[in-house]
Amino acid sequence: MNSNYLIVMAGGVGSRFWPYSRKQKPKQFHDILGIGKTLIQETIDRFEGVIPRENIFIVANRNYRDLILEQLPSLDDSNLLLEPQGKNTAPCIAYGSLKALVRDPQARVVVCPSDHVIGDVSGFIDTVKLALEESSSGDKLITLGINPSRPDTGYGYIQFDNSSSEPAKKVLRFTEKPDLDNAKRFIESGDFLWNSGIFIWRASKIFEEFQMHLPELYQQFRNIEQKMDSEQEDKAIDEVYDRCENISIDYGILERSADVHVIPSDFGWSDLGTWRSLYEMVEKDEQGNYLSGDVRTYGVSNSVVKVEDGKLLIAQGVEDLIIIQEGDVTMICKKQDEQMVKTFVEDLKKNKEDSKFT
Repeated sequence: MNSNYLIVMAGGVGSRFWPYSRKQKPKQFHDILGIGKTLIQETIDRFEGVIPRENIFIVANRNYRDLILEQLPSLDDSNLLLEPQGKNTAPCIAYGSLKALVRDPQARVVVCPSDHVIGDVSGFIDTVKLALEESSSGDKLITLGINPSRPDTGYGYIQFDNSSSEPAKKVLRFTEKPDLDNAKRFIESGDFLWNSGIFIWRASKIFEEFQMHLPELYQQFRNIEQKMDSEQEDKAIDEVYDRCENISIDYGILERSADVHVIPSDFGWSDLGTWRSLYEMVEKDEQGNYLSGDVRTYGVSNSVVKVEDGKLLIAQGVEDLIIIQEGDVTMICKKQDEQMVKTFVEDLKKNKEDSKFT
């Protein structure tokens, strides 16, 4: 059959976008850009004409079942792959890839997060089609690397063989979130890309890699292969997730495999991981502010100010701040210290009474 499948990873909480993104409703289920579609709806829509709706799998925590079906009503129940608990991206991808493999032994798979923003959709689709062609032989694990525009310490980096004339370059190494000095050095070298977290490969090939590098996880999923698309699937997945390792696909396989290639890309990508990344993407007023909701400002500049519907926020005489009011939480943080947002959430989780705010 040689079908194309899409695995959308939708289990993340997006804690760096707190308090707008919370465990009850993470950022992928919000219309963050104010365009009339949530991030997960945008993710699905951009594959229109490339991957049939019946070949799209959403992998997410069971708590998000109703949210997903509400926002993606055309999705068949059997294509909603519900995890009993978060175990990072390797089990998530193994689950989706096994489902595709059971339906088509020749399946080619695109794996992508549900909460990224793509500015140039046609350029993105052209790159995905190229990657699908490159993966057809079955011997390549392909990732899409983004040409970096600045020395950002919030992204992972991929070093590649810059001497190759092939569209998919051999990956030399991965580096996770370097310090600023190394990030600057990477940019200057010309052979580093940002790691987009978007992958393309044959389902059979990734399972060969699981067998080689994560044999226990491989065997646990292979043991339930006959239970896919049956009434026994949910129970079998419960048992696998109780036992399987909590590990990322990057660390578990991509950093260990000899067959990883990257396609250098430039299609207006952002992982929209932080308030600052949103600030960089959106239109701002004459004072450099991004204002959302009923916000009144006096002498405010270069700030992100967002308030939920029905609330009023007045700010005066501040600059370079992130001010977010959502539900029962108001957060004020220096824009340059936005990485502290994750610390705020982690500290709240330490206290049972405070954890309700996360």
